[in-house]
Amino acid sequence: MNIRFTDRLSFKQARLGVLAAFILGTLLGLVQVALDYQSEDAAIDREIQAQINVSLGPASRIAYNIDAELAAELVNGLLQSPPIVRAEIVDNNGMALASVSRPMASSPYRLVSDALFDRRREYSQPLYVQHAPNELLGHLIIEVDTFHQGASFLRRAGLTMLSGFILSLVLSLILVVLFYGMLTKPLVRLIDDLLNMRTEEERSRLPCPVGHERDEIGALVEVINRQLQSIDVNMRQKLRAEERLRQYLEELEIIVEARTTELQDANIQLRLSNQELERSREEALSMARARSAFLAHMSHEIRTPINGLLGMIGLTLDSSLNDEQRQQLSIAYDSGKVLVALLNDILDLSKFEAGKLQLEQIPFDLGALVEETAGLLSQNVGKQDIELTCRIDPALPGMLVGDPTRVRQIISNLLSNALKFTEQGHVAIRVETEQRRKTEQWVHVIIRDTGIGIASEALGEIFSPFTQANANISRRFGGTGLGLTLCKSLTEAMGGQLKVESVIDQGSTFTVSLPLHTHMLVPTFAFPTPRSAVVFNRQGRLQGRVLLEQLEYWQMRCHLIEYRDGEPLPAELPEADFWLLDSVALAERLADTCRSIPRLLVCSYSQLRNTEDARACGIYQQVPSPPARARLARAIEELFVVDVTPSQAARALPPPTGQRILLVEDNMVNQMVAKGMLSRLGYRVAVAEHGEAALDRLQEEDFELVLMDCNMPVMDGYETSRRMRADSRWRNIPVVALTANALHEDRQRCEEAGMNDYLAKPFKREDLQALLEKWLGHTES
Repeated sequence: MNIRFTDRLSFKQARLGVLAAFILGTLLGLVQVALDYQSEDAAIDREIQAQINVSLGPASRIAYNIDAELAAELVNGLLQSPPIVRAEIVDNNGMALASVSRPMASSPYRLVSDALFDRRREYSQPLYVQHAPNELLGHLIIEVDTFHQGASFLRRAGLTMLSGFILSLVLSLILVVLFYGMLTKPLVRLIDDLLNMRTEEERSRLPCPVGHERDEIGALVEVINRQLQSIDVNMRQKLRAEERLRQYLEELEIIVEARTTELQDANIQLRLSNQELERSREEALSMARARSAFLAHMSHEIRTPINGLLGMIGLTLDSSLNDEQRQQLSIAYDSGKVLVALLNDILDLSKFEAGKLQLEQIPFDLGALVEETAGLLSQNVGKQDIELTCRIDPALPGMLVGDPTRVRQIISNLLSNALKFTEQGHVAIRVETEQRRKTEQWVHVIIRDTGIGIASEALGEIFSPFTQANANISRRFGGTGLGLTLCKSLTEAMGGQLKVESVIDQGSTFTVSLPLHTHMLVPTFAFPTPRSAVVFNRQGRLQGRVLLEQLEYWQMRCHLIEYRDGEPLPAELPEADFWLLDSVALAERLADTCRSIPRLLVCSYSQLRNTEDARACGIYQQVPSPPARARLARAIEELFVVDVTPSQAARALPPPTGQRILLVEDNMVNQMVAKGMLSRLGYRVAVAEHGEAALDRLQEEDFELVLMDCNMPVMDGYETSRRMRADSRWRNIPVVALTANALHEDRQRCEEAGMNDYLAKPFKREDLQALLEKWLGHTES
């Protein structure tokens, strides 16, 4: 019997053995290649870091002396290293003292090498000198072509894998020969003997191959011989079984026919059910579209009057008012902002339900963001008998990558809740880091209060929309119950976690954990000069200890003095460069003590004093509590600067820019708001009531920018923008949408119509100013 070579048992067993060896060898080779890859990847950084360390000293002296000739020699020397393709020394103003570069090596294997090691790597090292370690002189920048090390790695990996493949081939040949002699040859002979049997006597006994009487082949021959003897019996039984099978098949045909009829009836019923489901689906989609349209319409209808309301109040607050009028208008302005925040929460929840939430990934300073949010909300703390503290982990990177708007929204909601439900005691916000990977860490924002607390049975319900711990809370404190729902949804959308722990009448602790990548490790502000300080802290308060920890991190020598109101202070106070006080009452008590020592007051907004009253108490700088690190550092430095300009000086309006802006808006109140803001920012403004009027004004005058409302009579903003982009005269004029539509699809519609940017109503003057500076740049008078 002729059996193909690939079908022979010896070949199959050899193939399986070789395949197992090949897979194992390949895995070991891949492990070796992976270890080699990690070693090579780290070696690139070590080699370049070594060259940077060697060149750092000369580069620092070059940057200190501003010697362009030596800088050129140094960067040319660095370029002699094969991996380095660019070397540059820049001063602290960003100007290059010397820069050299060369083209990168080309090879058909670059794609593989670049995928493994990146096409290029850039290293930037700040330059300092020993006698001025805090003065940044510039940067030494080196750019590396990784292909030199990548090509070497690829050659080693190829040799490793090729040697394993060759070894597998040799092993396969050896195994085929061995298996053929021991297995295939006796089996083929046994098969031939079976095929050559002719009579029943021959079928009764099969000879066993020589040498295999006691092994598996011999046992197989014995079994075959026994089976041959029972073949006749089995054949007769088979004939009887075939007869019974024929009868069963006839019965089966009858059963199948009956089942087929039942299936046809079931299919008819299923089609009817599918049609009903399709109608239900269309109704659900129609309801979803109607809800989306309703939200967009209501957003527009609500934002339009709110924009006029907040805009007019904002313009009035910039004018001359007495204290009572300013307080009343500030309350109205804050109430309007609360209404806008509520509207934004409702829209954000609808985006979650529709799966249309868009998250940004941009660099931002988380520490400054938390401090700014705490500072804004602390302005209401003075009305309550509570203390607000903010502690930022010194290990927190200067810049992280994420969505700062959504992070601010989470922190603002949680901190507002903590302040709202705390009537006495303190509210503490703490930011901590937990390193997970090289450039990623989990950031934990912990907000703890001593408020009313939450019952354990209500903890599982507080994150549901429109739900609070109990009905009394809504009547006593107000609120809609949307804030925590939105916080949890935003946290989970960013891949984080929101946890809560609470005890009734003892307070609550909310922990937001977010995975964020590092963009820049160094802080975004300059540390103050190390000095000695005395920190005064009223007993029972936390702010003094937080400030003490921060000052000691800045390498200052600090003494903490805890005191009680009405009790005398220590007779002898420690010598220090400045005092850090926590109340105006304490400043008045110490007004005549050591007047030569400058004092810094850290207290709530409500306790801040005007310049004359502060100087009378010996206070040269005031910082609202909780103090931002950058503001605190700047205030400490300004303590030792002569004739410091008071920080509470009124903000002057900017000089006229001379730039003309066309405002296209049909609502009279919104026209007055936007025109008032633009005029105060120094721009000249022309107004058009609709799109056709705007096109006529563009033909008559030249404008640097167009602020375009979207929903207008006669011709809306979308059609007006499309016509502007179709005309070569106006194709390059920036068009910014000013609209009360705040959904993601509205922003996309503006972009498709040719608009350059988008600002949702209601907007603040700072937002408008930042947007105009983005498209028109900073102008000087």
